[in-house]
Amino acid sequence: MTALWRSTIAGGGKWSGTVGRGKRITFTALEDGANLSLLMYHAHDPSERYNMPDTLKAQHTSHLTTGNVLMSDNGRVLASIVQDSTGWNDPIGGYTTKEQTDRKYGVTTYQEKRNERYRNGRDNFSVELVRSGLSVRDLMPPLNLFAKVYCDENGRMHHVPGHCKKGDAVSLRTELDLLLIVSNTPNPFDKRTGYPSVPVQIEVSAAEPVSLSDDACVNHCSENRRAFENTWAYHALRG
Repeated sequence: MTALWRSTIAGGGKWSGTVGRGKRITFTALEDGANLSLLMYHAHDPSERYNMPDTLKAQHTSHLTTGNVLMSDNGRVLASIVQDSTGWNDPIGGYTTKEQTDRKYGVTTYQEKRNERYRNGRDNFSVELVRSGLSVRDLMPPLNLFAKVYCDENGRMHHVPGHCKKGDAVSLRTELDLLLIVSNTPNPFDKRTGYPSVPVQIEVSAAEPVSLSDDACVNHCSENRRAFENTWAYHALRG
């Protein structure tokens, strides 16, 4: 599949951009132990955005992998997970803050370390949101690719080390035009004491057409089908 665009997000880095519908976005971990956090908004109306509670409730799951979709708060599908070599991506762990990062990895400053300072998810997201005319008020729970976080019977959350291997890849198919914001910062529940710095490649290509009879995301459950029908109706009416 011919790549339309490709870039690498270094450990601690961030990026944002608009990706049209009908694209395949493939994220590839270039070393072990990656965690890439995503925020997702409808490009033409950012008040419509990824809704973690509805996404998990509708698909009866606490983690996301091939066959799952990312639903908006308007009941439409923003993107579908069409390929995932990890089998588990974390939608519940959230993002790091400066206070957490300083406490866990040590205080670093721009004046001392420049671009080698330890960055956090909240600050990375905030900068990219402002660049798109949004603000910290538009922050929401992200999807953490390549990370496995689960809850035990007492409600405690645990990060599974070694879940992501070098070369693991996750591919999304865009179902709406999207504003995508990414932060390559550690998962808040990662217990490693050294700041993880794993580069992740992003590649965008044309997606294969949706085959209604055997598409794993459309046919995953009746709730997915309804969300797709809402999305198709939006495109039909918009023209």
